[in-house]
Amino acid sequence: MLRLILLRHAKSAWPDGVADIDRPLAGRGERAAAAIGTYMAQEALLPVRALVSPARRTIETWEIVTRAWPPHPLPAYERGIYEAPAAGLTRLVQAQDHASPLMLVGHNPGMEDFTTLLLKRAPRAKVLPKFPTGALAVIDVPVARWEDLAPGIGTLERFVTPRALGVQKETGVQKDKE
Repeated sequence: MLRLILLRHAKSAWPDGVADIDRPLAGRGERAAAAIGTYMAQEALLPVRALVSPARRTIETWEIVTRAWPPHPLPAYERGIYEAPAAGLTRLVQAQDHASPLMLVGHNPGMEDFTTLLLKRAPRAKVLPKFPTGALAVIDVPVARWEDLAPGIGTLERFVTPRALGVQKETGVQKDKE
């Protein structure tokens, strides 16, 4: 049995004139990433390998999430996660060795679509129709090697959102697009 941890980057800002790949986290995103990181440490949900999109918001999410962790492996920054569809994420995971838990820090719609692709039909409603920013999905798959990963074989072990951990939206602030 292998474990896959999928983390969508936390809430990002939309500064004028900044390319999508260079967008930073918003204040709410920083608080959400800290809450998810603390939760992951408390629940012993720590990866042995992490693949992180090279976008600024995913790197910042990773850096804040891991502050609450004991020593951990350095991430591999993987361009293939940025703007990747579910099929691309599947191929990326299948190319890994047996490292488990394996963590991906990425973006929507890829993270949501990848989660939907992996899960058996019954638990999909627990995640969908939305995979909000900062959300964490933990999926167990009954394989010994990632190359055997296939659609519909995963079991959702848990799905946690920053809101469930008490991170609230800011009031009186312009709504972020993502």
